[in-house]
Amino acid sequence: MSATRPLRLLVITYYWPPSGGAGVQRCLKFVKHLGHFGVEPTVITVDPAQATYPVRDESLLAEVPPGVRVIRTRTTEPFESYKKLTGRAVPYGGFANEGKPGAMQKALRFVRGNLFIPDPRRGWNRHALAAVEKLLAAGEQFDAVLTSSPPHSTQLIGLELKKRHGLRWLADMRDPWTDIYYYKELHHTPLAAWLDARYERQVLTQADTVLVTSPETKRLFSAKLPALPSTKFQVLPNGYDETDFRQPSQPPTDCLRITHTGTITELYHIECLLEAIAACAKKHPDVPLRLRFVGQVSAQLRGQIERAGLLPATEFIPFVPHDESVEYLLHSSVLLMAIPDVPRNFGILPGKIFEYLAANKPILCVGPAGSDADNLLQECEAGQALPYSNSTLMLSTLEALVAQWRRSPNLDLPAVSHNRYSRRALAGRLSEIAAR
Repeated sequence: MSATRPLRLLVITYYWPPSGGAGVQRCLKFVKHLGHFGVEPTVITVDPAQATYPVRDESLLAEVPPGVRVIRTRTTEPFESYKKLTGRAVPYGGFANEGKPGAMQKALRFVRGNLFIPDPRRGWNRHALAAVEKLLAAGEQFDAVLTSSPPHSTQLIGLELKKRHGLRWLADMRDPWTDIYYYKELHHTPLAAWLDARYERQVLTQADTVLVTSPETKRLFSAKLPALPSTKFQVLPNGYDETDFRQPSQPPTDCLRITHTGTITELYHIECLLEAIAACAKKHPDVPLRLRFVGQVSAQLRGQIERAGLLPATEFIPFVPHDESVEYLLHSSVLLMAIPDVPRNFGILPGKIFEYLAANKPILCVGPAGSDADNLLQECEAGQALPYSNSTLMLSTLEALVAQWRRSPNLDLPAVSHNRYSRRALAGRLSEIAAR
């Protein structure tokens, strides 16, 4: 790379505005801030008219910097057939919007796990590769390529570009691959599981750098291939965009409102917390406790809320654009998040945790003690993990918040200790990694 020109980074990502949800945020925010660090990104993504996004958020289009080149391609995917067969929307990650699967859904998951490896969006790959080849044939040069997943099939684009052209390749893995918590729901045959694991090994081995979002995921991947240098795996967490939090915090004064944003299902096992909230409300009737869920909530979890007697105190709001989601955070007293109660969950570090931190509210986190999420919350003095069945700790934590609310309904935290997780700072770290 010449010192007189910017570093040219090719970003290949399926999820890009107008896609909504958590998956789009990482690449969008990187691209939004990379220009400040001498990086010129070019984005290869899918044509939204043909894409299959679980949710859309048109407001995110305004966050793409005007000078960034975005190349959209065709795709070939089976999801239209899925929708016709089931009458259902495209599945969310972890099948959060499907509930308990019936015979048809189980059969379709088997088809997805065994005929579409690594995933059904692999049909996009040939179109994305053709777009890259067109750029290279026209004489364009790139100093590095970043492929972001899921869908993990996107990593096979980087693998092919590495093979054909030897381009410096950063494999950005937002989630684990064959160790993702819902992997068993895909009912792989031994042959399909072997092939999927082979793809995973090839990506981890051939990429110049593997970016992961948590220390535990780094340990997971390093353990799979201990012969690889640990420096190949770089922890680059998710973060928050300071520009999203310019509006003031306005916690309610008429109630102690606990807000959850995003997708949540019965796998997150918040039953004990719901019971603790009900017990706290009964014990302290002078402090109105209210729950608010913004986003996808499974039918089973709604049933748990009803059984806890909290339905009259709970508000359900469907998916909203990202900027509105931030508003709900800032208009809350306390924020709720949970780590799914699944194997290898110590490394699950949801992107929302950083936005929760940026909102500067106390955080109730249901999940394993000693996990990456627990360590982060304690580091930033925003809370601690509440183990799934520790109702005593949950109730005492809630009662401490109630006592504090009696003194002042503004529970906002006194100090800010999360600045290093700003999207701009993380984009700066990415620019350094890409330039190596």
